[in-house]
Amino acid sequence: MPEIRVTKENGVLTHRPEAYFPTLPFGLFGANPFGLMKRFTEEMDTSFANLVNPPEFEVWAPPLEVKHKDGNFIVTAELPGIPKEEVKVEVIDEALVIEGEKKLVKEKKEEGFFRTERSYGKFYRSIPLPKGAKADQIKAELNNGILEVVIPVPEVKPALRNIPIQAAK
Repeated sequence: MPEIRVTKENGVLTHRPEAYFPTLPFGLFGANPFGLMKRFTEEMDTSFANLVNPPEFEVWAPPLEVKHKDGNFIVTAELPGIPKEEVKVEVIDEALVIEGEKKLVKEKKEEGFFRTERSYGKFYRSIPLPKGAKADQIKAELNNGILEVVIPVPEVKPALRNIPIQAAK
């Protein structure tokens, strides 16, 4: 909404435009041109943002870290604010599948206004398992928004052969 400065003189409310930002002639829209352009720009940004990325079709994928350590294949996923009841971990066709749904509600209360934002999004991540992974011994733990899945993998010793280096002739 445009900002309009109002003062009370002799018991009557009068409009006091800023000296550097005069209002349009004849009180058109009752606002200064810079405030009107700012509002127009904000409305256009909001409209185009919703066209490019509609809020109901939000795509979100949790960041993953995959590593092999101490005979285990470890997958770590960041799932902030998602309870364990909303996360499913499965093994399907030699792959670890992590899926769930994010439901985020932000509320902001300040003097004169109350604002609520909601964000929803399903996610699905599939990570191929290494050969010999023991799917029946997988353990998953969700702690402080960090999901850690530990999959025991047998130690595979690579065939190592030393190649001698000869001097050039």
